[in-house]
Amino acid sequence: EVQLVESGGGLVQAGGSLRLSCAASGFAFGGYAIGWFRQAPGKEREGVSCIWRSDGRTYYADSVKGRFAISSDNAKNTVYLQMNSLKPEDTAVYYCTAPHGDCSGLITGEYDYWGQGTQVTVSA
Repeated sequence: EVQLVESGGGLVQAGGSLRLSCAASGFAFGGYAIGWFRQAPGKEREGVSCIWRSDGRTYYADSVKGRFAISSDNAKNTVYLQMNSLKPEDTAVYYCTAPHGDCSGLITGEYDYWGQGTQVTVSA
């Protein structure tokens, strides 16, 4: 059974930081791209970041570029999203996902697997 379990969300003031974790099991983790998308109330789902497990290449949405950093610990089957300089507009439920194909699936909104999500709230 494929499982993606997120953790690390919470409430933080604007300008603060959080680190999200995504622990994966049940599939050949090393062969998948892993990413994050977010969903805020009343807004469209947004692909935030992704990492190609094969070579470590990364993708970031323009809205988070320079503030977020994605990384992977292959030994732990875990992907992290370090979020710095958080803004109120970053408030959303963040989901870990294995996009369809590779990170291009994150951009097109095609997800093979995703977790239950973790809430991130940034206060002004």
